[in-house]
Amino acid sequence: MRGPELGPETSMEGDVLDTLEALGYKGPLLEEQALSKAAEGGLSSPEFSELCIWLGSQIKSLCNLEESITSAGRDDLEGFQLEISGFLKEMACPYSVLVSGDIKERLTTKDDCLKLLLFLSTELQALQILQKKKHKNSQLDKNSEICQEVQAICDALGVPKSDTSDIPLLLSHVESKVKDILSKVQKSHVGKPLLKVDLTSEQAEKLERINDALSCEYECRRRMLMKRLDVTVQSFGWSDRAKAKTDNIARIYQPKRYALSPKTTVTLAHLLAAREDLSKIIRTSSGISREKTACAINKVLMGRVPDRGGRPNEIEPPPPEMPPWQKRQEGGGRGGWGGGGGGRGGGGGGRGGWGGGGGGWGGGGGGGGGGGGGGWGGSGGGGGGRGGFQGRGDYGGRGDYGGRGGYGGRGGYGGRGYGDPYGGGGGGGGYRRY
Repeated sequence: MRGPELGPETSMEGDVLDTLEALGYKGPLLEEQALSKAAEGGLSSPEFSELCIWLGSQIKSLCNLEESITSAGRDDLEGFQLEISGFLKEMACPYSVLVSGDIKERLTTKDDCLKLLLFLSTELQALQILQKKKHKNSQLDKNSEICQEVQAICDALGVPKSDTSDIPLLLSHVESKVKDILSKVQKSHVGKPLLKVDLTSEQAEKLERINDALSCEYECRRRMLMKRLDVTVQSFGWSDRAKAKTDNIARIYQPKRYALSPKTTVTLAHLLAAREDLSKIIRTSSGISREKTACAINKVLMGRVPDRGGRPNEIEPPPPEMPPWQKRQEGGGRGGWGGGGGGRGGGGGGRGGWGGGGGGWGGGGGGGGGGGGGGWGGSGGGGGGRGGFQGRGDYGGRGDYGGRGGYGGRGGYGGRGYGDPYGGGGGGGGYRRY
């Protein structure tokens, strides 16, 4: 809030006196001379300090502030200045001479002291005005609510409308109308009230608080249900057929949707008007309750259905997107079907044949051999050579049937022995070379 604009010809003493008088101040500084003298004395003046304390306490009672002005006296002037400075900063005082600079140099002149009093008094005046407006508005709202309730009663009973706003007069008309109606019906028509005791003011306040808490809870639930209704109807409009009928859906749905209110209409008056028949709890499965809710689908019994799962504690984690990293395995050759090491063999692979880089079926030795380098066998050796059935050779070693290998050694059927009948000088592998 901005402070008052001070012109060069403005008499601050007069403004302060007028504001203090309007605030109801009854102290000794209601005269201009006394106020001027106290402002000249500053914080050393007991009257000036007491006025500051009074204004600060009045402001704090109307405004939620942490700081306050309490210290007074000539022995603690520095503490008093600190309290005033903190109070003014929290109030966002617009006068820089009161909230900035050396704290010991503040409030040392008459002009600064009058500015302090004018700021505090005008702030208090503004707070009082706002408080009265707030109270007046609350009273008007309360009276308006009462008038609406009384008018609703009159409309329900058929009481002629009256231009008067006198609530007691309207209630007297309502009472006479109710008595007239009750005289025409049986005594048991209305029933006995559920609450048979008169409520005290404290009990009524407690019931109001309980009803407010329940109203907030059920308002939250109603909002949730209304939101679910909105998203459900919205999902119906996603289909291609419904998109062509958006206007028709809105014209039918929106009037009914706007008629729903999240706020409850249950008040304390409903408790007072409750009758004993409300205390009878009827089971929803009883015959009386099922007369209007029974239908053919209720007679259909569903058998056992499969468990569809969906429980979070039973969901397995997804497989990893990448296989786990493994250390590179040394060895292996460029071979054929066997790859980089077949059977027990592996590391000593040759260049061709079925066995690829690690021998054939036996790889690193059948009976006790030391790995092969080609097709079925290795690159030499006899039937039992160094590798048994699959030692370093298959049928012949370095020159049995031929070449340096058997079926799949380094030569084909023929190598350097037996006259190169098929393979000439041998090949790079057995039946196939990969």
